[in-house]
Amino acid sequence: MALETGAVAASVALPDDYFGEGIAICGDRIVQLTWQSGTGFVYDRSDLRLLRDFTYDTEGWGITFDGSRLIMSDGTSSLYFLDPETFKVEGHVDVRDGGAALTGLNELEFIDGLVYANVWPTDRIVMIDPGDGRVTGWLDLSGLLASRPAIGRVDVLNGIAYDAAGDRLFVTGKWWLWLFEIKLVRN
Repeated sequence: MALETGAVAASVALPDDYFGEGIAICGDRIVQLTWQSGTGFVYDRSDLRLLRDFTYDTEGWGITFDGSRLIMSDGTSSLYFLDPETFKVEGHVDVRDGGAALTGLNELEFIDGLVYANVWPTDRIVMIDPGDGRVTGWLDLSGLLASRPAIGRVDVLNGIAYDAAGDRLFVTGKWWLWLFEIKLVRN
């Protein structure tokens, strides 16, 4: 997609019996989850050619790549670590904010050693240490959509994308007409 215009550069249509969810760039491949079918797809990054599919035992909500493993969410308080070649679960961590389990972990991005996850159905993004599942911070984006004219149907915050080269974080939501660039200010 061209950021300036929103024009789609290339796309792949899923069969109607799949509901596409998170994607992650993993080297020269793109890994895609589906919501409730337990099926994931792997595409060639250069031409979007389907390379293979794989299965998993949970729902698919979000996925990211930390450089060595895929990290997947299923809407619970768990993050699962998958081998990027076999897609087998190699471990998991339970996410906790203080002493409480944090559920609704949705779209994921890996940024500077932390997993960022939007927490469904809120306008908040949580920052998680993937080593121990500890919440290290929050981004509160309430009011963000209200800063632009609403046209038609809109729903919750539900999209995170990170441009590492430009150190830019982009967010959007279900049926949002807007894509927002968020500047991360680090201490």
